[in-house]
Amino acid sequence: MRTVLVVDDSRMQRRILAASLRRWGFAILEAASGDEALEICRANPPDLVLSDWMMPGMDGVEFCRRFRRMDRESYGYFILLTSKSGKEEIAHGLDAGADDFLTKPVNSGELRARIAAGDRIVRMERELTEKNRLVRSTLDELRTLYDSLDNDLIEAKKLQQSLMPDRYRNLGAAQVSLMLRSSGHVGGDLVGMFDADGTGLGLFGIDVSGHGISSALMTARIAGYLSAAAPDQNVALHRLRTGRYVLRPPAETAAKLNRLILDEMDTEHYFTLLIADVDMDTGLVRMAQAGHPHPALQRADGTIEFLGTGGMPVGLLDEAEFQQIDCVMRPGDRLMIHSDGITECAAPDGSLLGDSGLHAMLDDLRATGGPALFDALAWRLAQFAATDTFTDDLSAILLEFKPR
Repeated sequence: MRTVLVVDDSRMQRRILAASLRRWGFAILEAASGDEALEICRANPPDLVLSDWMMPGMDGVEFCRRFRRMDRESYGYFILLTSKSGKEEIAHGLDAGADDFLTKPVNSGELRARIAAGDRIVRMERELTEKNRLVRSTLDELRTLYDSLDNDLIEAKKLQQSLMPDRYRNLGAAQVSLMLRSSGHVGGDLVGMFDADGTGLGLFGIDVSGHGISSALMTARIAGYLSAAAPDQNVALHRLRTGRYVLRPPAETAAKLNRLILDEMDTEHYFTLLIADVDMDTGLVRMAQAGHPHPALQRADGTIEFLGTGGMPVGLLDEAEFQQIDCVMRPGDRLMIHSDGITECAAPDGSLLGDSGLHAMLDDLRATGGPALFDALAWRLAQFAATDTFTDDLSAILLEFKPR
C-alpha cells in the first residue's frame, strides 16, 4: 500500500483530502507544518507528498526543497497545492523539486487523476530500482564466478605450459628451441619433442581448431599420445623386441592419430599437425604435414624454402591420407615448424603476413638463433599487427644444425 503524506495548516483541508485518499486505497500521514512534515519524512518516508504551498513558517516550496535534499532509498513524488497559476510561480515550484501542481480548491476527480499518475511513476521507479538491484546482484555473482574461472584458467595455463617442459635443448651437433604463446589463458596450440633409439628425435607442432577451454582440453589429450615421458603411450614410437623405441614413419603416425581421434573422441574439433623424425647423425628429416603451415627450411647460405603440399587435417575424414616430406639438413641449416598464428597474423588493414612476410623476417634475422629468434620474431609480428595482443596462438619449433 502506498503512503501519502498530506501537509496543510488547515485541519479541515487535511481531513477532506485524507478521506478521499483512503477511499482510493492509500495509507495516510498528516502534518500541520513543514517542520512537522520533515520529521515524519525522516521517520517514515512517504511514497507521495501532497503539500499546501502557503503555510505559516516554512511554506510548501521550502519544504519541497528540503524534502529533495533528504537521503532516500527511493523516489518520493511531490504535488504542490496552490491558488497560484502564474508561469513564474509554477517555474519556482518546479525548481524547488515539485513534480506536479493542483489548484485550490481541489477537484476530487483531478486529485484522483494526479495521484494515480504519481503512483504510476513511483511504482515504475520501485520496479526499476528492484530490477537494478537484481542486475547488481547478478553482476556481483558473475564477477565472483568470473574471478573463480579466471583463477582456474591461470592454473590451467600453468598446466598447459607444463606439457612443454623443455623450451631449449642442446643436442651437440644441433639445438632445438620451442615457442608457445597463447592468445588467451589457454590455447589450442602445442609444440614438443621426444627421443628415440639414441640418434632419433621426434618433433611435433599441433593446432586444434577453435579457441578456449575445449581446444585446450583436446590439446592436452593429444599431448598424451605424443608424450616424451611415457614412450609406451607415444603413438609415434614403436617398441622393438629388444626393448628399444624407434620412430614410426611420420605419415604412419598421422594416420594412427587420425584413427584415434575419429574412433575414440566424440568431438567436433580437428587439428593440424606437422610431425618430424630427425636423424641426428645424417641430418635426414622426414615429415608428415597434415594441414599445418609449410615449414621453412633456411640453408646456411640464407636461402629459404617452404616445404610440403599442405595435406588434410587430422580428425576430419576416415580415408584421409598423409604424405611424407623428406629433406636433408647440413651444418648451418635451420628448420622452423610453425602454426598459422604466425603466417595469418593480420596487419591493421587486414592483410596477412603469409609465407612471403615470414620469409622476409627470417631473412632479416639470419644472424639471430635459438630462443632469441622467437623473441625477435614476436616483436616483429607485434610491429606488423600494430598490437602485441594477438588473436591467435603463436607456436613454433626451431631446429638448428650448428655450423662446423
